[in-house]
Amino acid sequence: MGMTSAWSDLRPALHPDPYVFAQVTEVPASATSFAVIREDEGVTLVLTRAEADRLGLAYGYVAARITLTIGSDLAAVGLTAEVSRVLAEAGISCNVIAGLAHDHLFVDAHRGPAAFRLLRDL
Repeated sequence: MGMTSAWSDLRPALHPDPYVFAQVTEVPASATSFAVIREDEGVTLVLTRAEADRLGLAYGYVAARITLTIGSDLAAVGLTAEVSRVLAEAGISCNVIAGLAHDHLFVDAHRGPAAFRLLRDL
């Protein structure tokens, strides 16, 4: 089952810097974060590992960031499911953060190149 023609060219971009997820009680004033997620349990920052290290933040999971440079629509049906299916079949876990312009996938850092190739070939 392939993607619809609306997604015929995902144009994934693999970012060179590794990213991490760090939990904080509040966002440090000097932090440059990719994303800030506020949950009942605390605040999660998504930022480069270098930035987390600079701020002295603890983290465990280190991820590669892949941006789908297609102009995805937040109301589109099936894009995330199809991407997740393809990656899951290859044994690659994925955390998706969707902005208004693009979807951003975070996969295990060492699996980034493999995930990129799978998505590029969709």
